Amino acid sequence: MALPGDLDALTKAFSGFGVDENSIISILGKWHPEQRKSFRKGFPQFFREDKRLFERWDERHIAFLEHEFLRFKNAMVLWTLHPWERDARLAKEALAKGDYDILVEIACTRSSEELLGARRAYHSLFDHSIEEDVAYSVNDSNRNLLVALVSSYRYEGARVNEEIAETEAKTLSEAIKNAEKRPIENEEVVRIITTRSKLHLKAVFNYYKEISGTTTEEILASALKGSADEKNKQALTRVIVTQADSYMKEISEEYHKQHGVSLSQKIEETTNGNYKDFLLTLVARGD
Repeated sequence: MALPGDLDALTKAFSGFGVDENSIISILGKWHPEQRKSFRKGFPQFFREDKRLFERWDERHIAFLEHEFLRFKNAMVLWTLHPWERDARLAKEALAKGDYDILVEIACTRSSEELLGARRAYHSLFDHSIEEDVAYSVNDSNRNLLVALVSSYRYEGARVNEEIAETEAKTLSEAIKNAEKRPIENEEVVRIITTRSKLHLKAVFNYYKEISGTTTEEILASALKGSADEKNKQALTRVIVTQADSYMKEISEEYHKQHGVSLSQKIEETTNGNYKDFLLTLVARGD
C-alpha cells in the first residue's frame, strides 16, 4: 500500500497544485503495477473504471498533465496510465502519424493477454476496433501484415517444433532473396511472423542466421545516439516505460552486450534533468 504522504503529494501534482518533480520521481518511479493500480482506483476524480475493467483517464486531464510534465517528455503520464489504455493511445497516435513501427513494437513485445487488453481498451476509448482502423488507415503493402499482427493471439508455451522452425527459416530466406516483391507481400511470411510463438520465432531466426549468415538488430541504439532527435527520444521513453515492469533487466543486459556500455551510462550521457532522473529510476528496476 502507498503511504498517505505519497498519495497526498501525487494528488496535488495530478490536480495541478504544484509539481514537486523530485517527489514524483521518487514515489511513482519505484511503485509496482499493483500500487499504481491502487492509486488509479483510489482517485475517481482522475480515473474511472469502465465496462472493460481498466481505469480510464479523461483526455482533457491527460492533455493538461502532458503540459505540466513537459520536461518528462510524457514519460510520467505514460507510466501512470493503465497499460491497456497506454498501448491503445500509443496505437491511435501511431496510426494518425503513419508511424507503423510503433504498431509493430506493441504487437510484438506484449504478451497475448496484454495485446488483447490493449484491443479491448481501444474499443472503449475510440468506439472502433484497432483492426478496422489499421485496415482503413494503411493503404499500402504493409496492411495485411499490420492487421494480422494487431489481431494476433499467440501461443506462449515452451513447445517448439524444430523441424518446422527450420523449414520456415528456409521460407523466410527464399522470400528475402526474391527480388520481385517485398517479403511482407508473401502470405507465408506474414503467416509465420504473425501466428508463431515468440520462442518458435526465436528458433526460426536462429536457423535463418545459419542459412543466411545475417541476423537482426535491436531498437535502442538510434534512440541513444548523441544526436538523438525528438522522435528517437519518444521511442526511448516508450520502450523504457512500457518494459520497466517486465523485461528491463534483459534489455539492459542485451544493450551492454551489443554496445559495450551500460544502458544507465548511455542515458546519463545523452539525456538531462528530471527526464534523465526518471528514466534512470525505471532502468534501475531491472537491477
